[in-house]
Amino acid sequence: MMTHADEALGDAAFATLLAKIERERGFGCGSYKERCLRRRVAVRMRARGVHDYVAYGQLLDRDAHEYERLLDALTINVTKLFRNPDTWRVVGDQVIPCLWDAEGTPIRVWSAGCASGEEPYTLALLFRRHAEGRDAAAALGRVGILGTDIDRASLATAERGHYAKADLADVPAHFRERELAGAPPFDVPPDVRALVRFARHDLLSDPTPRGPWQLIVCRNVLIYFDRDTQDRIFERFHAALAPGGFLVLGKVETLLGPARSRFTPIDSRERIFRRR
Repeated sequence: MMTHADEALGDAAFATLLAKIERERGFGCGSYKERCLRRRVAVRMRARGVHDYVAYGQLLDRDAHEYERLLDALTINVTKLFRNPDTWRVVGDQVIPCLWDAEGTPIRVWSAGCASGEEPYTLALLFRRHAEGRDAAAALGRVGILGTDIDRASLATAERGHYAKADLADVPAHFRERELAGAPPFDVPPDVRALVRFARHDLLSDPTPRGPWQLIVCRNVLIYFDRDTQDRIFERFHAALAPGGFLVLGKVETLLGPARSRFTPIDSRERIFRRR
């Protein structure tokens, strides 16, 4: 049975490991929920047959590839094209038409925590479909989508724009038939790729990409941060959005604290809000 002394030693060793990761790789662990960090570190320790934090830190010193696997696990890179289709249906039916109807205004979209790029490409596909439905494909030049993430390997995958069958599992059948003919695998078409650019960005420490943004999408990222960090990020999103701009969160995320007074719910079920 583990004693209080054993628990204290384990907590100290875990804190030392986190400090090591931040010092050597610049990944700021302090704003993440501790239980999430412990769970994901434990996954890597089991995978490598290591049973304590000290031994795992020593393994990281010997094996740079394990460091990369750990960072990949900590940055939560889980996504698909059209992941949570109902959310994208509302974005396509309500948000994009509203942005498009502001004629002459550039449409700037930020996909924060985009992982391997499926989310910004989903947005680009939706904008293309909307433009073609209006017989206005030539006006797609108004649209600029920035996908950002902390993980360089994920961004490299995003730049390639090549996706396998598993990445297409959530694409609605009608969209697959019209837009993704011949897939899988799916290579992002040049006209869709032209709408998107990628950059490395750390939500916790880097300056907010210069706005104003008409739409910010940040799904399934904030749940891993503590409450104070969430509040700071919501404040930054509010400042970066144009008046009336839209914010889309993940299905299990919601606005808390001061942020609730700064946004109006558009679709509470799909976590879509509008800046006041």
